Amino acid sequence: MSISPKDVLNKNKNPNKRVDIEDINLENVTIDDLRFSGKNYSEYVHLQSLLENISACQISDAYNAVSKRSGVIQAIKPINNRKVWGTIFTAETDCDDWGTSALAIDSAREGDVLFFKVGGDEKAIWGELASTCAKENGIKACVIYGSARDMDALLYIDFPVFSTDFCPNAGSALGLGSLNEPIEIEGMKISPGDFMFGDESGIVVIPKQLFGDVMNQALAVKIKEAGIINDISRGKTLAEIVGLK
Repeated sequence: MSISPKDVLNKNKNPNKRVDIEDINLENVTIDDLRFSGKNYSEYVHLQSLLENISACQISDAYNAVSKRSGVIQAIKPINNRKVWGTIFTAETDCDDWGTSALAIDSAREGDVLFFKVGGDEKAIWGELASTCAKENGIKACVIYGSARDMDALLYIDFPVFSTDFCPNAGSALGLGSLNEPIEIEGMKISPGDFMFGDESGIVVIPKQLFGDVMNQALAVKIKEAGIINDISRGKTLAEIVGLK
């Protein structure tokens, strides 16, 4: 299914419309097109059509093709195996200060992903109450280089959480951390407004200035892999397809 001129001109544009992979065109897409402004109908729909049908693995492959970097922070793993993407709102604090989490929830924009760098993991800075509040505020997910808690709730709540660890105890509502400033984790520099994609395999962070190039490469990866799967279904082996036989 493709977008027609009538769709673009229609005042009642439906942002939930989707196009088939082979019809996706990301030529003019920027990171701003992650949000529907009313003026970016075609770009938004085509971008969402890709992101809903792609994986962290494919985006990492695309980023590697563009920059020779994976974009992956290996220590951060999914808590509840939910796919999510969005622009990053950063926060940095110590593990005894969950108050900075509350301040970040109130400061981030709708559609942002909260990304915490935490000093230590022996106390949790995020749990059920924070997830519930963040979801109500329109925040898309929380990524923690540190610990979460309330696993009995987080495993089932409709709010994606990624962290390096979990524990039952928390600190205090100190609110002493920094908000929306550049951070560095395991040698990776992460700036406010960068792109994050996460799913069952983990997370990938893409610098905002490379977003368009990586999305176009990700589309190419998706199409290529779809072709390989089709070849396998027709009887070819993977070794044959990649030229090993």
